[in-house]
Amino acid sequence: MSVAELIVWVVFPLLLASAAGWDIASFTIPNHLQVALIIAFCVFIVASGMTPAAIGGHLLAGFVGLAIGFTLFALGYIGGGDAKLFACVVLWLGFANLLDYAVVASVFGGMLTVTIIGMRHLPLPASLAGRAWIQRLHDTRGGIPYGVALAAGAFAILPQTEIFHFAATI
Repeated sequence: MSVAELIVWVVFPLLLASAAGWDIASFTIPNHLQVALIIAFCVFIVASGMTPAAIGGHLLAGFVGLAIGFTLFALGYIGGGDAKLFACVVLWLGFANLLDYAVVASVFGGMLTVTIIGMRHLPLPASLAGRAWIQRLHDTRGGIPYGVALAAGAFAILPQTEIFHFAATI
């Protein structure tokens, strides 16, 4: 397995899983995870020999993702960490998979929202009531940890993405 494959198939998913786990437990996604995603992408660029044109396309896609994410943040739909995570994932996926990712992540986000809101209408079992992160998820005034949906969307489409296949051909 090449370094590029290792980064796309192991490091990228582990960082996404960490972001999702952190978000579900605390409703935050620490900046160090986004920084790690960006650094891992830079290492991938070097390891894969990505062309300058491809690098530019991915960077531009990342900035478009940031603009989309912060628009959703400004409208109050997602948190700032979610906006940054969206941009980082789009940096990795590029324009080739931006629309697919946005649609799939949105569907997962909708399913997550409906599930959490529905569960909030049910009584919290006593065995779970002592866990702070579960109480936060169950609080009707709480938000939705969209980092989970963003990670799930990336996992769902990753095997069909251009970057996944690019890593496999190196």
